[in-house]
Amino acid sequence: MAKKQTKKAEVEQPEIKATNEMKPITVQVKEKPLPTPVKDTWEIKDRFYMLKSSDKPLSKLVKGSDIYYFDEEKGYERELKYCSNQRTVFVDEMKGDQRLEHIIFRNGVLNVPKNKTVLQKLLSLYHPQRDKIFYEHKPAAIAGNEVEMIEIEIEALNAAQSLEIDMAEAVMRVELGSKVSKMSSKELKRDLLLYAKRNPVLFLELVNDDNVQLRNFGIKASELGIIKLSSDQRTFSWGSNDRKLMTVPFDEHPYSALAAWFKTDEGMEIYSNIEKRLNA
Repeated sequence: MAKKQTKKAEVEQPEIKATNEMKPITVQVKEKPLPTPVKDTWEIKDRFYMLKSSDKPLSKLVKGSDIYYFDEEKGYERELKYCSNQRTVFVDEMKGDQRLEHIIFRNGVLNVPKNKTVLQKLLSLYHPQRDKIFYEHKPAAIAGNEVEMIEIEIEALNAAQSLEIDMAEAVMRVELGSKVSKMSSKELKRDLLLYAKRNPVLFLELVNDDNVQLRNFGIKASELGIIKLSSDQRTFSWGSNDRKLMTVPFDEHPYSALAAWFKTDEGMEIYSNIEKRLNA
């Protein structure tokens, strides 16, 4: 039998045409973001300036030219000048004629309206005599400081109210000295509250100072004769047998030095010994 010849299926191949044309290649380039502009935080408002001196002359002329400001960003001094026809106080930025204008305080005060921003910036930011001869009056800042002081006063009075008698004596001894030893508890409490009201910041510093109580402890021990300080205020010793306890370093207050010494290993033993005698 004749063999049947099977033909392989012919697969049509796509026709490829030769071409010399190249397809354009597109490359995406990321654009750099534009720098964020610096926001001008200057507040447009009327501003008041006052002389620092207690004397308030009818008129006081403040220099508006031949003054300089060190520009840290640029790294050099820049000349300042207040001109009524310029938009800047920096001479190196001025254009055209320069018409100088006087800066005059009347009765110690200068009111600069909000439309005179150039003068305001000169007085508030750049003038070398600001906060020396004159200052900007800031009611909001003053109110904030007053509120802060009132809060500190309240904190000091609360601390004084709850202070134990030994600590109260230690604090008031700084103010009144040995007079504290002769005061009754009512007198001590009264003076403590008055002191906290008059000097709240200093009062709170004393309350939080460990050395204040240790210094008072040493003074009480000295007043009772448990320890004694030599006439030249250079040596502490036992009152009973004159045995030397410590030498006061040169140029230090004796009881401040004693308070610091109480914190040493040797001083802590002496402190415990004195405490027992005080409580006996």
